[in-house]
Amino acid sequence: MTDAVAHDVELDASGLNCPLPLLKAKMELNKLQSGAVLKVIATDAGSQRDFRTFAKLAGHALLREEDDAGVYRYWLKKA
Repeated sequence: MTDAVAHDVELDASGLNCPLPLLKAKMELNKLQSGAVLKVIATDAGSQRDFRTFAKLAGHALLREEDDAGVYRYWLKKA
């Protein structure tokens, strides 16, 4: 499967429960330059709500999200 959105860094948070996928994503975003895109892969259904809320509150752009049979993918563009 080809990536829907080009990204600079990929974070695999599969198997982790909330809030760990979001915490790991935050730590990864802190290392990135403004405008960089982080792709996150998670398996926790609660991550959908977390990432939407986080993007809004932090000002990052949630470029795309996918739900593929319980595997969630997010593309966050750093503010």
